[in-house]
Amino acid sequence: MNRNFCRADINMEDFRRLFKFNNVEIMKLNIKYPILRLIYNPNTEWLINSEIASSIDQYIRRVNELYDQAADQYRESLITDYPFHQYEAYMAYNVPYNQNCLLSVYNDEYEFTGGAHGNTTRSSATWELFRGTRLPLYSFFKPGTDYKKLLTDEIIKQAEKNFAENPGIYFDNYKDLIVSAFNPDSFYLTPDGLVIYYQQYDIAPYSTGIVEFTIPYDKIGWSPESWRQIV
Repeated sequence: MNRNFCRADINMEDFRRLFKFNNVEIMKLNIKYPILRLIYNPNTEWLINSEIASSIDQYIRRVNELYDQAADQYRESLITDYPFHQYEAYMAYNVPYNQNCLLSVYNDEYEFTGGAHGNTTRSSATWELFRGTRLPLYSFFKPGTDYKKLLTDEIIKQAEKNFAENPGIYFDNYKDLIVSAFNPDSFYLTPDGLVIYYQQYDIAPYSTGIVEFTIPYDKIGWSPESWRQIV
């Protein structure tokens, strides 16, 4: 396989916009996203860029809903003489892995709507760069492997150590929550291992944020280098 397939050239774009109502700034938007270039594989380039563009379009629809909500709240603040706090919408892509014919990204979407604090939701995707196929979590394990148990057992071990060092970092029943809140879509690759993450409030208080656990590749019996040899 041509080695140029095995890594994408990535340019990060930064889009900003201020939304006004009656000439008053009521919401600000910031979107940071990657544009891929695969000179020797334009089909894969198009597939992945299109998927990212689709997620941005979906977020813009959400932003338009937030704008209407912000405008309503601003109008109400004029009537009640209650302070209005500008809304914020922030979408940021990160690229933790881009080598060995694999591309892994995660995307954080943050919203502040005038409350005590904002909220962040994370999503992620991993593709192989030969055909542009999106890879599910089970594809990194041998057929028949109970990968959920393997991963949650390792996560609980790491969490026990973290909790002993920092009591209160997770909810008291974090072990049960690690299993019940496990989402096979909530993962991405890094050079150090497979990262499994939990959304805000899944297993921990807001102050802890999105919780990440890095599972070394030798723990799952797979490595990105072996994938490159296959393709």
